[in-house]
Amino acid sequence: MWSREHTSTKRIRRFFFVGLSHETLENYYRVNFQLVNELGYSLTELDYMMPWEREIYIAMLIASLEEKRQQREAQGH
Repeated sequence: MWSREHTSTKRIRRFFFVGLSHETLENYYRVNFQLVNELGYSLTELDYMMPWEREIYIAMLIASLEEKRQQREAQGH
């Protein structure tokens, strides 16, 4: 039984490792900084997010920043 649980834990860790392998450590901290400043999340909230959930909020951040950029351009800044 322990062996089966231990193997299952390894598979879960491997899944999340592969799921996050596209992101560098530097990018991870930059995105966290923007999520905290732009969308108001705490670091604790970010740490407890599932990887797919984090991707959704990153997409929302990108859309928000793009919208702000377009508004600045429309105002002539």
